[in-house]
Amino acid sequence: MLNVKNINQYYGGSHILRDVSLQTRLGNVTVLLGRNGVGKTTLLKSLMGLVPIKTGSIEFDGKSIEAATPYERARAGMGYVPQGREIFARLTVEENLRMGLAYKSASTPVPAELFELFPVLKQMLGRRGGDLSGGQQQQLAIARALAAKPKLLILDEPTEGIQPSIIKDIGRVIRMLADRGDMAILLVEQYYDFAEELADDYLVMERGEFIARGPGSEMQAKGIRQLVSI
Repeated sequence: MLNVKNINQYYGGSHILRDVSLQTRLGNVTVLLGRNGVGKTTLLKSLMGLVPIKTGSIEFDGKSIEAATPYERARAGMGYVPQGREIFARLTVEENLRMGLAYKSASTPVPAELFELFPVLKQMLGRRGGDLSGGQQQQLAIARALAAKPKLLILDEPTEGIQPSIIKDIGRVIRMLADRGDMAILLVEQYYDFAEELADDYLVMERGEFIARGPGSEMQAKGIRQLVSI
């Protein structure tokens, strides 16, 4: 679904991403781990077109997208949940969800499936996003990205600052979405246990390059927890 080859990215004179290559597959959760400041969020922003790459190639669904704008990538089927959620605090839950449908007809209904995945959102449709708890805002951010039915869902640290009960709910939803087989998921995560539980494949980043990768079933045997511990 996503095929990234040898991308490089710079901030000023700093080489942030170094010949990064990765693939995601339908029905799989690919987990990206690494300490703070190693380039994980920069990689996701590069994939979404929010920051330009210097060299390399990015293909999505068989098409080159290096020159595509963020909104063109979203229309092509890439959903993005940024770190910090970035919901619209003054808009209602329903209005936030409709932002995920912004390029569709105004009469397009909010998919009922979103309320099956996150029942709390149905109860809070008229409430402003800024009045939700951190966990509820995270569920809203994921639902907003899912509204347009993406083929690839990119999540940047969805468990950050979230209570354990909602972390379990989010993990359940991620696994369910992957198991349907019509979506690829790329998950950046600091919470190791959450990452290991969900990973079909894993990647470990350090100083802008991957230093380890493999099937999720091998993470424990390969000592990945120690590799990414602070």
